[in-house]
Amino acid sequence: METIVVALGERSYPIHVGPGLLGNAALYGLKAKQLLVVTNDVVAPLYLERVQAALAGHEVATVVLPDGERQKTLTTFATIVDRLVDARFHRDSCLVALGGGVIGDLTGYVAASYQRGIDFVQIPTTLLAQVDSSVGGKTAVNHTRAKNMIGAFHQPIAVLADTDTLRSLPPRELAAGLAEIIKYGIIVDAQFFAWLEEHIDELMALDAATLTYAIRRSCEIKASIVAEDERERGRRALLNLGHTFGHALEALGNYERWLHGEAVSIGTMLAARTSLALGWLDAGDCERIEKLLKRGGLPTRATGVAADELLDAMRGDKKADRDGLKLVLVEALGRAVVARAPAEATLRGVLAAELE
Repeated sequence: METIVVALGERSYPIHVGPGLLGNAALYGLKAKQLLVVTNDVVAPLYLERVQAALAGHEVATVVLPDGERQKTLTTFATIVDRLVDARFHRDSCLVALGGGVIGDLTGYVAASYQRGIDFVQIPTTLLAQVDSSVGGKTAVNHTRAKNMIGAFHQPIAVLADTDTLRSLPPRELAAGLAEIIKYGIIVDAQFFAWLEEHIDELMALDAATLTYAIRRSCEIKASIVAEDERERGRRALLNLGHTFGHALEALGNYERWLHGEAVSIGTMLAARTSLALGWLDAGDCERIEKLLKRGGLPTRATGVAADELLDAMRGDKKADRDGLKLVLVEALGRAVVARAPAEATLRGVLAAELE
């Protein structure tokens, strides 16, 4: 096991990475007696019993939701809150998020809101959640027209990234997580990007040592950025590479057509092509990005989406302000910047060329 600390003063917490963590009660960092485990109907048959066994001695209740991004709504939020109220959960209780990013984001938002904030633990069971959504304290639910529009910053008390859970992932879900790992190399660490080029096949084959290193390095990068800029007033925005495009695609696809990582992969290529059109990114680096995403089993283009349709959806992005869209663009591998979106004609030209 390896441990990375997200350094946020009194709100600091550990991220534990390695195999066989679910059964280790000491890693949960629990002070509460009352616990509510929130999971879904795909994860529960695989791992809920193991987590319940680790939590023996606590008062443990569960909520098992249907799987899927479409559950990430205020309606489901209310379902979990109703369970807490009905069971008379107190302010010193704790939630346990057992699942992927949807479960983590949703459970975290309930924890941020219930009685003005209670503890929660993240147990991410997908690669994407282990390297991204479980770390950093962003919690949210979706609006029908825009992703993660309703939420709060609320840090967990611990993150347990048990790499054994990745062996139950379908290949498509595993690839979705690789999109976020590749993102870290593009934005701040060219050496890590090069390492990924050398080891992508081992990652896809679930080689234990390779997986642990990739997850650890991704969490190290994110933890460092979050410690510097917890509420995304500056450098943390770099973590949104591909996300303005990607979130718009997800909304247009009714949160069903693309997995989050797939939409981010397409969005990352759109950001790279925009950077190339502006003369910022070298054509060779742009090609390396596309090649690595494809080797990871990820899409790099969207079909059946019009440029104007995507632009309109992007204007509703929560990172936009009165002056318009902001995008994360790439100057070179390992060096990304937050910039105002280029002239609409330039952006529309890139989209028209890249969307099919």
